[in-house]
Amino acid sequence: MFNQFDLDSALLGGIESAGFKKPTSIQELVLPVAMTGKDLLASAPTGTGKTAAFILPAAQHLLDYPRNKPGFPRVLILSPTRELALQTHEQCEKLTSLTKIKSGVITGGVNYGSHKEILTTNTDILVATPGRLMEYIESEQFDCREIEVLILDEADRMLDMGFIEIINRIIAEARWRKQTMLFSATLEGSAVVRFSREILNEPVFLESNPSRKEKAKIHQWLHIADNKDHKVALLVNLLKQEELSRVVVFANKRETVQYLSGKLYAEEVPCVWLEGKMPQDKRSTSVERLRNGTVKVLVATDVAARGLDIDDITHVINFDLPRTADIYLHRIGRTGRAGNKGTAISLVEAHDMAVIGKVERYIDERLPRRIIEELRPKNKEARVAIKKAKVKKTVAQKKAKAKKQAKRNKK
Repeated sequence: MFNQFDLDSALLGGIESAGFKKPTSIQELVLPVAMTGKDLLASAPTGTGKTAAFILPAAQHLLDYPRNKPGFPRVLILSPTRELALQTHEQCEKLTSLTKIKSGVITGGVNYGSHKEILTTNTDILVATPGRLMEYIESEQFDCREIEVLILDEADRMLDMGFIEIINRIIAEARWRKQTMLFSATLEGSAVVRFSREILNEPVFLESNPSRKEKAKIHQWLHIADNKDHKVALLVNLLKQEELSRVVVFANKRETVQYLSGKLYAEEVPCVWLEGKMPQDKRSTSVERLRNGTVKVLVATDVAARGLDIDDITHVINFDLPRTADIYLHRIGRTGRAGNKGTAISLVEAHDMAVIGKVERYIDERLPRRIIEELRPKNKEARVAIKKAKVKKTVAQKKAKAKKQAKRNKK
């Protein structure tokens, strides 16, 4: 239980009111280490409670060492996207609701004047996206010298998005900090590890192995399509099925998001969309309409692949395959969260099969090929891809059958 971590009673009350029953595996790993003040690099899959794992020890530090004068934030949490920053701030407010800790959020896409109160009044915890925060640092409206705890959430994603130079500048501005924590959904590749060596002081490395209950139960398969129009027909067919009650459809380009949104409305499938250049108020409205069930479909670019925290997303559909296998994993992580079941479906043209091969090697799992009979692919390349899939499946079935027969023979 959470009371094993020597947390303040006000935080325990906030945990209870937030609906948390017992710590997840990443929380059990991080909390005892973080509360000693040590630097750490922690890795855990999405949807396993990372956010509370860093908010709780940061809040406990503020309660243990109260502020003795007004000033700038003492805890800074950097997030790669506006959506993740807003959701992190929302959880921070819930967990600290019974304390006097004041938190704020700064992101791009909103009017500069809306941040005035955060920049001019007493704030304890600040959640921010790097770009907008750096603007305030450069204009001398924000001072990093009072930061005691620096947290980089989804550090791998921030590096992928090209924030490395800005983050390094913010880290240099906050050089008087006492503790730094890096969190990442994956440690694939060496970029995050190399980065951590540069900014962490004798860090503790923590990698969560989620329990079966916490692990995502995501059923994955693909449909092979002749062309873009065929993919649209498959998408519409899928979205009209009753079991798809809350869906995120991913596309690679903003233009495709707009194209699909128009096609879906024409087919009487109401949807909202999310892409990088939308004003923050419109982005928030889209997410809220999906969250409250006004619509069941969100069409998005990869801006939503990280940080989109909506309960009970039943399906993720890749209209376009992502460019890399790790982004595929982040996309499908929007469903099957916190032990719930989910489904991930990819719509694949013949030229996408090389990417499918990379994905299958990355997740160490073969994606079944499925057919909707009335939308069976017709062109030669698609038929060849399906035929190959059937051959491979038959070989696998033969091997399984041979194993069973060998067991029977032993008896």
